[in-house]
Amino acid sequence: MGFRQKLISGERLIGTMITLPSPEVVEVMVDVGFDWLFIDCEHAAFDSAVAQSLLQAAGDRCPCVIRVPCSDDVWIKKMLDIGAAGIIVPQINSVEQAKKAIDSCKYPPLGTRGVGLGRAHRYGAGFSEYVEKANNEVAVILQAEHIDAVDAIDEITDLPGLDAILVGPYDLSASLGKIGQLNDPEVVSAIDRVYQCCQRKNISLGYFGVTTEAVRPYMEAGYSFITVGVDVLFAGVAATETLCGLGGGKE
Repeated sequence: MGFRQKLISGERLIGTMITLPSPEVVEVMVDVGFDWLFIDCEHAAFDSAVAQSLLQAAGDRCPCVIRVPCSDDVWIKKMLDIGAAGIIVPQINSVEQAKKAIDSCKYPPLGTRGVGLGRAHRYGAGFSEYVEKANNEVAVILQAEHIDAVDAIDEITDLPGLDAILVGPYDLSASLGKIGQLNDPEVVSAIDRVYQCCQRKNISLGYFGVTTEAVRPYMEAGYSFITVGVDVLFAGVAATETLCGLGGGKE
């Protein structure tokens, strides 16, 4: 079963976020055993060429999903052409934005994705095979990370071609004027509105947290698409623990 099929079936998929332009980090995370990797091209300091090197490092051992910087169809096209298993589109705040993003991920007649040659097509050698399967195998994940998205979530989740919703708790809290206050009742209520909608429509739902403690309640509630931790935080936390264990570190 491919990544998209696992996603839409509700299989639990645990991944972590890659923000460093380092194929070696990707290789380490693949060996750790994550189900998928979240390649962040929205906030990380790298472009599509670096993203491709990260996909190459993972190879066929672990599916990589790329978060594009925005819903622009050029970014989506580039990231799919380099071989992403799926696309995460941030800041989808209306049904119109959602439909445009989904269309950009699908070849005609289901969408408007441009046709080109890239790593996904084995640089031409596998063009026909890839084009034939892409609409069924590429995962389309939209982020609900603004109160406007919450208000439109019922209409967004009615769109064909949507495979999962990923809650962005930090940006969502910021849109409510309560940045980082993830336990604030208004923030919790907004997230619950998304949860209830996706549960009702049997749509896979994802959540991001920096620690196991942050994501565990959501996993227990039925969120199946999980992002836990960030590469830079893993390095920083482990280094701090090591140094402090030897009596060093900052006071």
